[in-house]
Amino acid sequence: MANITAGMVKDLRDKTGAGMMDCKAALAETNGDMEAAMDWLRKKGITKAAKKAGRAAAEGLVGVAVGNGVGALVEVNAETDFVARNDEFKGFVNNAAKLALQEEGDLEKLLNRKMGEASVQQTLTDLVAKIGENMSVRRTIMLAVDPGVVAAYVHNPASPELGKIGVLVALKSSGDKAKLNALGRHIAMHVAAANPLALSPAHLDPAVVEKERAIQLDIIVQSGKPANIAEKMLEGRMRKFYEESVLLSQAFLGPDGDGKITVQQVVDKTAKDLGTPVSVEAFVRFQVGEGMEKVESDFADEVAKMAGPKE
Repeated sequence: MANITAGMVKDLRDKTGAGMMDCKAALAETNGDMEAAMDWLRKKGITKAAKKAGRAAAEGLVGVAVGNGVGALVEVNAETDFVARNDEFKGFVNNAAKLALQEEGDLEKLLNRKMGEASVQQTLTDLVAKIGENMSVRRTIMLAVDPGVVAAYVHNPASPELGKIGVLVALKSSGDKAKLNALGRHIAMHVAAANPLALSPAHLDPAVVEKERAIQLDIIVQSGKPANIAEKMLEGRMRKFYEESVLLSQAFLGPDGDGKITVQQVVDKTAKDLGTPVSVEAFVRFQVGEGMEKVESDFADEVAKMAGPKE
């Protein structure tokens, strides 16, 4: 058996763009033959997938899976919305969400988890090679509560458990689960639309609060208000900030939400009807591509570039 050196692995990686471990495996399988190793990687679809890895993938789908008191979200990205509508891609995201639930929302464990005969990561790599677009499992999370329910909502679903926005809401209560699920789903719909920053003022990032206070104080000072008036105005503006940014203080957008009742009041009403305490323990909202830079391109320009320079 040939001695596979680090230099050989690096050379193969430079030529193919494949990962170091894949290159080492290819050289081992081909007894150090560089050309044969390149062919081995191509047959595995690894070279083709690696070349696409640098391309922006800000489209895709969020998958949702729920169980008894648990729920998971997973975001899988692709380059175009066209691929997000592909049945194989949708099947992958759906299965990944179910596995994420079993792996308790741990991304590394999810990627290494078996999906059929191969790992989740290898299955996705094979899908990249087959479909021809860069794809990645970007993130995953799980919520759990006991006693209680984790309710889910998918906005504009591509299928019942897949969409561009996925939300989980954990409600802690020993009350009727059907009624809790109904409440949780309505709150999840609210979260999808209102996109709150946190559950309560105590859950807000202190840096976000301080930044908002500084901005509002600067606005008040520039208006020329006296210090004693400015302080009172600041309190009022921060109260409004919490009402607009914090879930439990927001005006409820669900059924019977007329702008006069907060999410917390809706929860309290349900608790009274059930005759047992109900509390929102946590929520999470995934929107495809949020925080990612999307590369906008013009189709005509792309065709022109492919055609090359004019004579």
